[in-house]
Amino acid sequence: MSIHETYIKRCIDIGKNGFGNTRPNPMVGCVIVSNGEIISEGFTSVYGSNHAEVNAIYKVKDKSLLKEATLYVTLEPCSHYGKTPPCSDLIIKHKIPKVVIGCMDDNEQVAGKGIKKMIEAGIDVTVPILENDCREHHKRFFTFHNKKRPYIILKWAETQDGFIAPESRQTKSPVWITNKASRQLVHKWRAKEQAILVGTNTVLEDNPSLTVRDWSGQNPIRIVIDRKNKLPKRLNVFSDKAETIIIDEQKADFSKPLAEQICKVLFKKQINSVIIEGGAKTLQAFIDENLWDEARVFKGSAVFENGVKAPDFKRKPFSEETIKNDILKIYRND
Repeated sequence: MSIHETYIKRCIDIGKNGFGNTRPNPMVGCVIVSNGEIISEGFTSVYGSNHAEVNAIYKVKDKSLLKEATLYVTLEPCSHYGKTPPCSDLIIKHKIPKVVIGCMDDNEQVAGKGIKKMIEAGIDVTVPILENDCREHHKRFFTFHNKKRPYIILKWAETQDGFIAPESRQTKSPVWITNKASRQLVHKWRAKEQAILVGTNTVLEDNPSLTVRDWSGQNPIRIVIDRKNKLPKRLNVFSDKAETIIIDEQKADFSKPLAEQICKVLFKKQINSVIIEGGAKTLQAFIDENLWDEARVFKGSAVFENGVKAPDFKRKPFSEETIKNDILKIYRND
C-alpha cells in the first residue's frame, strides 16, 4: 500500500465517526500531514456545521505548518456555498500546497469544480486514490445524487419454514423470529440510516415504534405508507420520539409502480438512505421493481407452519454470518 493509500484509508476510518449524524451530507474524513507526520484529523460535523476539511484545518495550532503540508480527504472539497462556505476556498486561503483526494464528487454543484479551483490556485492535486473504497464509503451520498433516490436497504426476518409473520396473533404487537442480539443489531442499523419505512398492514398488526431503543443513536425518520391516511393517531409510529412522514394518495400516485413512487417522495424530502422493514407486499414491490441496494435477511430458529410468506427473493448472498442461533445473509444489488 502506497503512502497516499495509507492516509486515504485513515481518512475513511476517521469519516465513519460521523455515521448517522452528517446526513444528508456525506461522512467525509480528512487527514493533514506535515513532514511525514499527521498533524491534524477531522470528520464532518452534524449537518449544518463544519465539514471535515474545516475541522482538520482549525485543529492545527501552528497554521504555518499548513504551507508545507498535504491534505488528504475522502471526497472532493466542495466549491459552493451551502450551509457553510466552500472548503476549497479555505484550503486555498491557508496555502496548503498539496491535496490528495479519494474520489471526485458527483454532485452537480461540485463535480470537479473544487478540484479545478484548487489547481488554478497553484495547488498540486492528486485524484483518485482508493477510489472504489471511497465510493463504497460514500455510497449513500452517491446513490442519492446519481440515481435520484435514497440508498435502499431491505430488511426482514424469516422462520425456518419461510414465513415472516404468523397467520394470526393474540395481540397487536411484534412476533419475534430472531434472538435479542439480532434485534439489537437492527437497532444499530436504524441509528445509521436516515429513515425507516413500513406499510399499513405492518403498522396495524405490529404497532411498531420504529425507534432506536436497544442502541445509542438518533432515531430514524419514520416513513409510513397509508394510502387513505386513516391510521389511528394513537399508534406508536405517531409518538413524539421521532418524525413521521405519511405517504398517502396526496403524495404518491398509487396507480403507478409503488416503489418508484415512494422513491420520488423520499428524494423530494432529501432522504438519502432508508431501511424498508415491511411488510411482505412493500418489500416485494421494491424487489420486483429492482429498486434496492442491499438486502439483510435473518433466518431465525422459529417455525410457524403457516402465515405470511417471506418475499420471493432468489439471489446469492454477498456474505453470511451466524448471530447465536440466527443466520444473517447480506445481499448486494451490484
